Amino acid sequence: MFYNFPVNYIEPVFRPPSEGKSFLLQVTIGCSNNKCTYCNMYRSKSYSQRSKEDIARDIRKASEYFQKVGYLPEKAFLCDGDALGASFDLLCFTLDEIKREMPFIKKVGVYATAQNMLEKTYDQLVILCQKGLGIAYLGMESGCDKVLHLIVKGNNQREMIEGSQKLIESGMELSIICMLGVGGEKFSDTHISETAKALSLINPHYLSFLTTMAVDGTPYARMVKQGFKMLTTKKLLFEMKEILRHARFSKNVLFRTNHVSNMYPIGGSLPEDQNTIVDQIEKWYNTTEEGSYPPKPSHM
Repeated sequence: MFYNFPVNYIEPVFRPPSEGKSFLLQVTIGCSNNKCTYCNMYRSKSYSQRSKEDIARDIRKASEYFQKVGYLPEKAFLCDGDALGASFDLLCFTLDEIKREMPFIKKVGVYATAQNMLEKTYDQLVILCQKGLGIAYLGMESGCDKVLHLIVKGNNQREMIEGSQKLIESGMELSIICMLGVGGEKFSDTHISETAKALSLINPHYLSFLTTMAVDGTPYARMVKQGFKMLTTKKLLFEMKEILRHARFSKNVLFRTNHVSNMYPIGGSLPEDQNTIVDQIEKWYNTTEEGSYPPKPSHM
């Protein structure tokens, strides 16, 4: 839910599906990597941090608005693409201001990259967690180094695992997003095995899948036009089924496929519901015709 306060947010503004009722606060502009071949979310922006003055003003105005209309959100989400990459000082200031002006906020979330997690020290992550930063959303996309290089993600599997483990050890929750079909036909097998391996070693609190689309205007779409073979609906279901079949979780993981790009919504608790979920995906796989493709979105 994005409230149109009288502030100078630079749109577009994005947030995870689970942050739909959160107060969205722009701390950074754009994405520090902004090179992922499949993504067009922040290509209209140059990466920068907002000033403390602007952030404090937005928090104050939002708090006044919420109290005026009688809606007090319990969660806040720090935008844009990877606000965990903001300086430690700015993040501490922002969290302190939220606590001071919005005591009704119980949990703060943020998008993150493996690089963000690695650049912050363990002690810094602990302090941010103590100040209210409760969850980070990592677009891991794949655990396969060849795929990560293909999509110019900016980090490899080892960095994804090490950064994620450090963040979890600090006390924060971690939500990981993986992309079905991102490696195309060429890397599908290694995408399955290496993603399952990475997920098993990380054991995030939350896991979700989204379906890779060739969004117009992206380098990924140009690759597809040049012959890069994307997966059919049947093969996408196979990837999801096999990643879940091979991943091993020692602690509870809340799983969901509630992104708008996915053909079928399904969810549950892993490993408790793992076999049931895999069996359901197997049924979808067996009843899906060969050669069919998921619908192409107008935008993402």
